[in-house]
Amino acid sequence: MNKRALFVSGGHLDINWSSRYVKEHDYQMITAIDGGLEKTEELGIVPTHIVGDFDTVKENVLKKYIGNKNIVVRRLCPEKDATDTEVAVNMAIEEGCDEVDIIAGTGTRIDHTIANIHTLQLFLEKGINAIIANENNRIRLINKNIKIHRSHAFGKYISFLPFTDIVEGLTLKGFKYPVKDMSVKKSEWMSLGVSNEITDEICYVEIKKGIVIMIESDD
Repeated sequence: MNKRALFVSGGHLDINWSSRYVKEHDYQMITAIDGGLEKTEELGIVPTHIVGDFDTVKENVLKKYIGNKNIVVRRLCPEKDATDTEVAVNMAIEEGCDEVDIIAGTGTRIDHTIANIHTLQLFLEKGINAIIANENNRIRLINKNIKIHRSHAFGKYISFLPFTDIVEGLTLKGFKYPVKDMSVKKSEWMSLGVSNEITDEICYVEIKKGIVIMIESDD
């Protein structure tokens, strides 16, 4: 049986969409990442794990959870080399999670959003299926062949952007703009991979070498 984890970060949170999303899934691990602890309060869910230096959490909120024997709390030093999310990633790996959903992982802090996308590589290297999701987007990294059912797609548009400097053997089948066995350089691809659309009931993405950011958008 797969072990699925939910990460609640400190970014933008659409409470209505997030509440529905959380109710649709069964999570064995719920990690509040620093300011994400206040987000879990808004969602009415109790985390199993809390991690961060807690510089963005109100003290009265934090006190509700510190000392709870059913909650694993990992308090970090503010002067640290790894981000709070990176530490949470390692905790999920230690717990043997197979899937991870990250919500409130995007927002006005573009540096945090980009950093969160980069942490997806840590999951990818361990073979863990991890996504960043909000009401408009679902983001993941892929480095192998996958198929996508139209009925399971997140939205109308789907974009493919090189994550590594070079992606070799990229093939897109069943899309409005198909490509076959294309080698892609990040410096040359630019906007070419943006806003593709699924046209077949099942479409295929093939990659021989490299990593691609796949962004499904309902916006």
